[in-house]
Amino acid sequence: MPVNPLVTIGDDALDRLLEFCKAQDRRRLVLVADRNTYRVLGESVDQGLRHAGFDVITVVLGGEEVVADAHAVMQVLLAYDATERTFIAVGSGTITDITRFVSHRTRNAFISMPTAPSVDGFASVGAPLIVGGVKNTYKTHAPIAIFADLPTLANAPRAMIAAGFGDMIGKYTSLADWQIGRLLWDEPYDVAIADGTRRALQICIDNADTIAAASPEGIRSLMEGLIESGIQMLAFGSSHAASGTEHHYSHFWEMKLLWEKRPALLHGAKVGVAATEVAKLYAAIRNISRDDLAQILDRAGMPKREEGIERIRAAFGPDMADEIVAIQKRFLNMDEADFEQLTRRIWEHWDEIQTIARQVPEAQQIAGWLRAAGGPTTVDELGLSKEELVLAATNGHYLRDRFTSRKLLHYLGLDAVATGGGAQSIRA
Repeated sequence: MPVNPLVTIGDDALDRLLEFCKAQDRRRLVLVADRNTYRVLGESVDQGLRHAGFDVITVVLGGEEVVADAHAVMQVLLAYDATERTFIAVGSGTITDITRFVSHRTRNAFISMPTAPSVDGFASVGAPLIVGGVKNTYKTHAPIAIFADLPTLANAPRAMIAAGFGDMIGKYTSLADWQIGRLLWDEPYDVAIADGTRRALQICIDNADTIAAASPEGIRSLMEGLIESGIQMLAFGSSHAASGTEHHYSHFWEMKLLWEKRPALLHGAKVGVAATEVAKLYAAIRNISRDDLAQILDRAGMPKREEGIERIRAAFGPDMADEIVAIQKRFLNMDEADFEQLTRRIWEHWDEIQTIARQVPEAQQIAGWLRAAGGPTTVDELGLSKEELVLAATNGHYLRDRFTSRKLLHYLGLDAVATGGGAQSIRA
């Protein structure tokens, strides 16, 4: 069982970092930041460590936009001197994921020093990286400690604070998706982990006003929720509780923007907007009566493997298709017995599925929370088109082997409910 990291949120993060490293005799370090995070916190950490006599290799990733990809990983590896060192990630999600991956693959520990309360992955073991144009989450390790400097976090750009709140709002739909996956797809499930993630979400909902005001109390509450969500992922060993359809939309948009060499968007901003869209899927599920379901299941035919593969190839192109097909192997290879079992499960568990759907707030409520925090609520506000929303709704569910609300509607032949239009190619 992974050990939870030491967590400090306060005004004395640098002092606590120095005490921790001295107490554990971690004298050789690698500090990883980008230009912005080095300016707001990294430089003071760097100077404080050197003044205290630590041996520090400093890596400041350049460029207008740092992406967690193979290029960034290689930059950090090239600076590393192959000796035993503790890595320190000074940044938000991107810097943390790059540092987490490199430290794990070089068999070194790492420490997280967040510069914005923008994501829930600080304490998790997963490192989402884009490799070969596909975003996959690689299992690595958690930080041994998190030192969150409250003044730095409270002074983070409003958009990044709103993004962290959006990432937490997405737990409404990810938790619902996880329950559906347990009922219909035998996905591993843990009640205590789900409850812990729900508590982390509730911390943020209860403090939505102070978070929106970016007060120190509100930012502390947001950071506590984000870290607690990450700790639940750490305890479970995967992101099931915190990543569902809303994250699949987000991952899809992220890859599309990368392929088209367009500026990236904040992860949590995309997740928040996607959560409003997925809330509409749950509203549609709530409106399917038993009589409606009987007719829908009568019409539903067993998914045809070749048709599914063709859709994937049309959407993702030949370079990515084989990897996506491999991810969807279980669904694509479904035989008559599998089809009958899944259909029976949907029928038998429909009342439970409806109960799950009722746990998801209306899209208008989610949008209201996001708007108050200063975050976007529509794809237009993200700078994406309605067509790109259709693309994410059509193809995002292929990115993970999980049976989500979106996969359920796809199986029932109700793609139009989720897309509002026909499927398209991402390369169109």
